[in-house]
Amino acid sequence: MSDQKITREFLLKQYVNLSSINLRHCDLAEIDLSFANLSDANLRNADLWNAKLSNAKLWRADLSFADLRNAKLSFADLRNANLRNADLQEANLLSADLTGANLRNAKLSGTNLMGADLTRTNLRNAKLIGTDLSGAGLRSAELGDSNLSGAKL
Repeated sequence: MSDQKITREFLLKQYVNLSSINLRHCDLAEIDLSFANLSDANLRNADLWNAKLSNAKLWRADLSFADLRNAKLSFADLRNANLRNADLQEANLLSADLTGANLRNAKLSGTNLMGADLTRTNLRNAKLIGTDLSGAGLRSAELGDSNLSGAKL
């Protein structure tokens, strides 16, 4: 796939397999990749503002420094994903699986994490101001130096 030209129309197809693809620094704002397989994908510094990624498989994906503001990630599988320094403000991660994910220094203010699995997730120094964490699984999560002002637990 690396030799092919990736078009926006190609990426808009649901259920597409984009595992291990390199989309680093790509402008994917408002794209619909619901149900897509993005396992092991490189999305570092990608613009995914207002993207639809519900039910997407993002196992071990690199989303560090990505702009995921207002993204729809409900029921997404983000196990062991790297979201370090990502901007997830106002994103919807309802019932997402973030087991073992790295969210160190992430901006999560106003984010919906209701029912999300945050087991063994690194949330050190994360901004969780006004975040809804009701029903979220936080077993063995690292929350050191995180700002939880106004968060719903």
